[in-house]
Amino acid sequence: MGRHRGGRGFKGFRVGWSGAGGFGHGHFRTGRKLGSDDLQLVILSLLADKPSHGYELIKLLEERSSGFYSPSPGMVYPALTYLEEIGYATVAAEGAKKLYQVTEEGRSYLAQNRATVDAILAELERIGRKMSDVRRVFAGEEPSNDDLSEGSRHPDALRRARRELRRALDDKTHSSPDEASRIADILRRATAEILGRK
Repeated sequence: MGRHRGGRGFKGFRVGWSGAGGFGHGHFRTGRKLGSDDLQLVILSLLADKPSHGYELIKLLEERSSGFYSPSPGMVYPALTYLEEIGYATVAAEGAKKLYQVTEEGRSYLAQNRATVDAILAELERIGRKMSDVRRVFAGEEPSNDDLSEGSRHPDALRRARRELRRALDDKTHSSPDEASRIADILRRATAEILGRK
């Protein structure tokens, strides 16, 4: 855990996606794990949305990533303790549980690093959607359209046609040179027609 430039804070945030090891991008160092500094920032953001117990934070991260990322209690509770120690969060006992909430100092630090935490959360959600689509495909279901913008979603008939074309091309993978040439000519004519060329 680190402090920088003489003040309180987390060490070494990586604002960009460096791709340095792990699954996906730079924030995932080893498999499905965020670096401790990034996890602290994400937790701070979740606490700014709503005071929460440690278990609730784990479930929130799991939900936001469609099950892709579920940090262990052994990662979450030390992060919460650290946030409390540096004054970014407070804790209150609720029976056997502890309720954590962000402080004004924590909100200020979060505001300074909003771009970073938004990028991390967006990447969690993006990877989670892609993993959900992979699971659907392996289960023989249609991928969701959640990862597409509204303007890029295709009607069912077009999706079916694309799927049929992929299957037809897969079936012709080992065609003779003459057959491959015939198929290429068909695809070129179809492309020209789709684009309105003569």
